[in-house]
Amino acid sequence: MIVFDQVTKRYPSSGDILQQVSFTINEGDMVFVTGHSGAGKSTLLKLIAAIERPTQGTVLINNQNVSKINNAALPYLRRKFGLIFQDHKLLYDRNCFHNVALPLSINGITGDEASKRIRAALDKVGLLHKERAMPITLSGGEQQRLAIARAVVSRPAILIADEPTGNLDTTYAADIMQLFQAFNQVGVTVIIAMHDTANVLQETSYQTLHLDKGRLSAHMHHAQMA
Repeated sequence: MIVFDQVTKRYPSSGDILQQVSFTINEGDMVFVTGHSGAGKSTLLKLIAAIERPTQGTVLINNQNVSKINNAALPYLRRKFGLIFQDHKLLYDRNCFHNVALPLSINGITGDEASKRIRAALDKVGLLHKERAMPITLSGGEQQRLAIARAVVSRPAILIADEPTGNLDTTYAADIMQLFQAFNQVGVTVIIAMHDTANVLQETSYQTLHLDKGRLSAHMHHAQMA
């Protein structure tokens, strides 16, 4: 469970990016964070992932207060998360297999166990046949799929994506959304920042957190279509 209680995030150079934001995300929810460019979506995701800490208010991740976790314990908390960025952050000097291997090697998982997980993750996103390909040879949609494989290889409980379909055409965007839905259906909490939910699959049950100039202007629940 993720709880924000009157959370404000302030940067010295830009003032309050988020102001008094409160909401709850339960285990297994699918949530879209929407709003205009500069509304605070990326900052909200960084607070959820404990990359940033709040200036005021409380952020709880599974009843752990992010502001009170010491630096030594942060890596263990962050293992709960799989992170996907709009610019992929792929390693272009390593092939697809070794890009996906990175989170496992950081966590000390190597050998046959790592190989099984890597190939399973690549298979889930439809890239198993390209495990030896270099990222530069992939299309934009395939690069995003590779980033997703890397994010889920450690079997995170929470998957966070920042504008994952922003640079993709409609077909690729729909494929990516179906992947997120599939992960959510097996119990992964999925949190996605995007400008709007126009391309969200209609059969998906989800919540929308809408930000306007750093404030939460709406928190809506969308039931699954019949």
